[in-house]
Amino acid sequence: MFVMLQIALILNLADLVQHYKMRKKGQVWVETVIYTLIGLSLIGLVLAILTPKINESKDRALIDKTIESLNLLDTKINEVLQAPGNKRKVELEIKKGDFFIDTTNNKLGFIIENSKSKYSEPGETINVGRISLVTTELSKNYQVALEISYNHDITFDDVDSVDAKKFSAASVPYSIFIENKGFDLGVLQIDLTN
Repeated sequence: MFVMLQIALILNLADLVQHYKMRKKGQVWVETVIYTLIGLSLIGLVLAILTPKINESKDRALIDKTIESLNLLDTKINEVLQAPGNKRKVELEIKKGDFFIDTTNNKLGFIIENSKSKYSEPGETINVGRISLVTTELSKNYQVALEISYNHDITFDDVDSVDAKKFSAASVPYSIFIENKGFDLGVLQIDLTN
């Protein structure tokens, strides 16, 4: 009888060990799933915090690139001022926003809508070289307007139009030709064509 009790105890102990091993395997899977969920949650949290900052940095870089483009355009206009008939070509890349030629007020500029970057204090005009820059606060984002004014008569396709000529964002750069048309009624004519 005692031997039978020992055998029963050993079998029962073997069942307990096997049950513990099975439970241990299940515990490893549960731990793995929990750690994976914690890791994914942390990644999601980091992305939720960093994505707005990344978008703001992208828009700030875009505005800096737009300032460079407008400065290049201004440099080419100043080059053609040297003599009548002078002509230059500028490749103008517009990734976001609109480029405008305001022939009525003799201005060139960009308007970038829905920028995530508050480039300057809203409503305050700042000068970046010859460029005037104004940031306007919208409901969620900002509008950044950059422009250069000229003392010369700026035309587009030899026309002084009441409406500003606009170029929207495109994947391919615009080819803008700038030409010194000489003086007309004592005012220097600078013509831009596409």
